[in-house]
Amino acid sequence: MKTLNDIDFKSKKALVRVDFNVPLNENFEVTDNTRIKAAKPTVIKILEDGGSCVLMSHLGRPKGIQDEFSLRHIVDEVEDVFGVEVGFVNNCIGPEAQKAVAALEPGQILILENLRFYEEEKKGDPDFAHELSLLGDVYVNDAFGTAHRAHASTATVAKFFPDNKCFGALMAKEIESIKRVMESGEKPITAILGGAKVSSKITIIENILDKVDHLIIGGGMTFTFIKAQGGQIGNSLVEEDKLELALEILKMVESKKVEMHLPIDAKIADAFNNDAKTTIAAIDEIPDGWMGLDIGPGTIEKFRAIITSSKTILWNGPLGVFEMPTFSEGTIAVGKAIAEATKAGSFSLVGGGDSVAAAKQFGLAQKMSYVSTGGGAMLESLEGKLLPGIAAIMD
Repeated sequence: MKTLNDIDFKSKKALVRVDFNVPLNENFEVTDNTRIKAAKPTVIKILEDGGSCVLMSHLGRPKGIQDEFSLRHIVDEVEDVFGVEVGFVNNCIGPEAQKAVAALEPGQILILENLRFYEEEKKGDPDFAHELSLLGDVYVNDAFGTAHRAHASTATVAKFFPDNKCFGALMAKEIESIKRVMESGEKPITAILGGAKVSSKITIIENILDKVDHLIIGGGMTFTFIKAQGGQIGNSLVEEDKLELALEILKMVESKKVEMHLPIDAKIADAFNNDAKTTIAAIDEIPDGWMGLDIGPGTIEKFRAIITSSKTILWNGPLGVFEMPTFSEGTIAVGKAIAEATKAGSFSLVGGGDSVAAAKQFGLAQKMSYVSTGGGAMLESLEGKLLPGIAAIMD
């Protein structure tokens, strides 16, 4: 795996694919700069080695050129985070961009305009990728969040740098963290899968069964498993067309000698809102008119014991409707148990949009070994797919 340490950046212009797809408020101010901070180690390393950085990214889903999606809105925030002056050019290809890059001195940073102002970007167009390739001597991919897309700036452009391409620090860390869970993790290895649907996690479950010792299931998908086994789930969320699949998964788990842990109780409510009437019920004895919206106290204790005795932990998906404070207890408790295990020396990887959001919301992110920056990319990695953005550098 070729990383920043394998390339001499002195007097070179590094074309760096970053993921600056950050949220902006109505005044076009960045409201969460996590992704900008994540790119800092790569950029600073290149500058300290005597190189310059040409940063390219997408922002949002523009239809053609739309000013509200211009990357110029984030330049000030990038300057604040990097502590270096940052230039901006009004295009990402063509004479204007080439002129701005030509004027770049070692130690300087230039941000190109939004790649997705061109539809060729998403199509992985080779001519567009070639135009981009003219803007650097070296290509660095540090955008894990888009590594699962075969776009021009993440996959095609790498072909124009056969010997001068590498992973940035963030990408290298993402790949390493996933490998640590999937290939070299110290046992016992526990995977915690939450979220609403069995159907969205089936490929991950199939792929990780040979690697893990414990599989903890939580969130809405619990009830598809419980109903499949004849349990009473009231009005809880269920995928009626996936009941057979749930039984197949249970058989598969058994054949692999993996211990699968389903909740034993749930915090149930008489309506889907924060102020609903609540009580605790056995997971397979939820009365009609009630729905399970969080794991119960018995389950919290059960899961906590498994997590704190694990040496490698993967967390993907919340354990309840954590966005409502009344039903956030299970997700917080599981997050705290992972943090406790991490403090005691275990390796923990958190990935997938909602579990990352929960870890941040409850102040647990900094207590984990690694929190992934790429939702979709992380999921596809766990499914065992080789991502286009990674394959392009390995090639």
